[in-house]
Amino acid sequence: MKHLGLFRHAKSDWGDRDQRDFDRGLNERGRRGAALMGRHIRSQEPKWDIVLASPAERVRLTLDAAKLGVETQFDPRLYLAGTETHFDLVKELAGDADCVLIAAHNPGLQDVLLALVSPDEETADFREAMVKFPTASFAVLQLPIDDWAELGQSNGKLIHFKRPRDLDETLGPAD
Repeated sequence: MKHLGLFRHAKSDWGDRDQRDFDRGLNERGRRGAALMGRHIRSQEPKWDIVLASPAERVRLTLDAAKLGVETQFDPRLYLAGTETHFDLVKELAGDADCVLIAAHNPGLQDVLLALVSPDEETADFREAMVKFPTASFAVLQLPIDDWAELGQSNGKLIHFKRPRDLDETLGPAD
């Protein structure tokens, strides 16, 4: 059994419209959300063996604020990556790890979730994540595989899904 975690970067700062997308940081709500989600992730099982992360500034700052205390490998291929790239990188970089957390971007993370959950495992949490995988969201998939080389089959189960607003309503969308 393997576990794959998906952690989307926190709310980014759009204050400087001339700044490259890759270089955007986090706004105040994003910093608060990243710290809150970090506490939540640290309190949950499984414990992560490795984090594979996009090197974009907003992902780096999200991980800094989350303080996960897990070895992190930054790979530029995760910046705005599609599903197959996510799968390829896990297969290439996860090694013997049983629990791999990806910290990256949407729509890629949401697409990974949609690709891995089997139709007979579509829970209420899955339907929420299918509609929207907001900034700083965290999902955990349980995969009945022995080796990451098997990643990509639609045989997973979403066992955990949290958004910042689930833990602090002030971090929800402004109405």
